[in-house]
Amino acid sequence: MARNVKKRVSKSVAYRIRRGTARDVPVILRLIRALAKYERLTRYLRLDAKRLRRDGFGRRRYFESLICMRAGRSVGYAIYYFAYSSFTCSPVLFVEDVFVLPEERGGGAGKAMMSALARIAVRRGCQQMEWIVLDWNAPSIGFYRSLGARLDKTWVLTRLTGARLRCLAGGG
Repeated sequence: MARNVKKRVSKSVAYRIRRGTARDVPVILRLIRALAKYERLTRYLRLDAKRLRRDGFGRRRYFESLICMRAGRSVGYAIYYFAYSSFTCSPVLFVEDVFVLPEERGGGAGKAMMSALARIAVRRGCQQMEWIVLDWNAPSIGFYRSLGARLDKTWVLTRLTGARLRCLAGGG
C-alpha cells in the first residue's frame, strides 16, 4: 500500500542567507513564478527581467532582496522595502515576498529568512516588520504565529491599479 508522505528536509541542514544581486534576477524570477503557482495567482504575473533588475539593483532601488541557499542551490527568496510609520515615527520593514520551495519547508529555511529580515529591521531602526498573508494559507499563518507574529484583521488591503489609477492621476 503506497502512502502519500510529504518529504521533509533534515533539521540539521544549514541554510545560508545572503543579499540578492543583479546576477540573481533569473533565480528571483524562477522563485516568483513558484510563489505565484503556490498562491494560485499566476494569472497576475507580468514578469520582466529588465524592470526587476532596474528596480532592485539599479540606481534608484525600490526593493531589496535576500536569497536562501542550501548546498549551493537557491531554495528561497525574500523581497522587502522600507515604509514609514507616522504613528511611531520610525521606519517599517515591509516584506513583499518571502518564499521557500515546498520541498525545503520544515527544515528551518523560513525561520532563517525571517530572522535575517528581523536583523535588518532592527539594524535599520524599525519598530515593526509587516507582511501580508493570504487568508486561506493555514500553513504560513501557523508558521508566522509560531514566530510570535499576530494577525491583524482590523486593516483592509486596498488597491488601485491600471486604468483607474491613471484616471485618478489625471491621465484619462
